[in-house]
Amino acid sequence: MKPDNITNPVGPGSDELVPSRYALQIGDIEVLVISDGVLPLPTETMSTNVDPAEREAWFKDMFLGPDAFDWALNVLVVHSGDQTILIDAGLGGQFEGFPRAGQALRRIEAAGIDLGSVTDIVLTHMHMDHVGGLIADDVKNRLRPDLRIHVAAAEVDFWAAPDFSQTDMPDPVPEVLRSTAKQFLDQYHNKLQTFAEEHEVAPGVVARRTGGHTPGHSVVSVTSGADKLTFAGDLVFPVAFDHPDWHNGFEHEPEEAVRVRVRLLQDAAASGELLVATHMPFPSVGHVALNGDRFRWVPVSWDF
Repeated sequence: MKPDNITNPVGPGSDELVPSRYALQIGDIEVLVISDGVLPLPTETMSTNVDPAEREAWFKDMFLGPDAFDWALNVLVVHSGDQTILIDAGLGGQFEGFPRAGQALRRIEAAGIDLGSVTDIVLTHMHMDHVGGLIADDVKNRLRPDLRIHVAAAEVDFWAAPDFSQTDMPDPVPEVLRSTAKQFLDQYHNKLQTFAEEHEVAPGVVARRTGGHTPGHSVVSVTSGADKLTFAGDLVFPVAFDHPDWHNGFEHEPEEAVRVRVRLLQDAAASGELLVATHMPFPSVGHVALNGDRFRWVPVSWDF
C-alpha cells in the first residue's frame, strides 16, 4: 500500500498545512520521507574553505542568502517485511530558537504510524538534529521495550571524547552537540546494536559506515528487485553538486568528507539509483547526473 503523499490534517484543529511526507515504493519495500522542518543557518557554514565572495555568488545564483538560509531536515520511515525502521529521529522540540524544526515525530504519527510500531532505528550519526527527537519529552516511554537502535561503533566511540578541532561551527553549537550525544547515550545505551562497517538491518535495508562527516557517519541503502535508494545522511547538501570540495563547518573530518562525498555522487550517477539526504529540500528525492567535472541534481517529478 502506498501512503498518500499529500498531508491531510489529522483531527480537529490540526495546524499541519504543508506537505510533510512523501511516499516511495522501492520494489517490495515502502519508504516514507518525513520532513522534520527547517532551521536557519549562516551561509558561511556551507563553504568554510572558500573565498566569501565565491560563496556569496553561489547563494545569490540560488536565490538564497546572502547571510543565512533555511536548512532542510528529513528522516525516513521504511517498512521491510515485518519491520518498521526509522532512519534518524530529527531535532526534537526541546531546543530554543528553532520553532520550525523538530516536527518529525508528530508528523510520523500524523501519517498514521504509531511510534510503538517502530522496531528499529538507524542513526546516520549522532548530531543533535539526528538524535534529538529521541530525547524529547514523552518519547522514550512510547517506544517499544525491545527497540533496536543501530549505529556504527566508531560513532559511539567518537562521542565518548568528541574532537571539534576541524569543525567551524557557531560558538554555542559544539557544547550542545556534545551534551545532546551524551544525553542520548545515557538514555539509550542498552538499546544500541553497533556495527563495524556494514550491517543488514532488515531484508534489503543495509547501513554502511562511510566516515567523513563524523568518524562513524553511515549511509543506508534500500534495495528491492531492480530498485535502489540511498539515504546519504549529511554527506550531501545542495551546494555539494556544484562544489563537492567545499567544506561544511559541521564536518569533523572535512577532507575525508570530500572524498566520500565525491565517491558517493559518482556511484549514484553511475547506478541511476534514487538519492535522499537529510539536508536536501523536501521531499529530497532525485537522481544524480554528471555535469562535466561536477554533478547535477535531478529531482523526481512529484507523484501524488
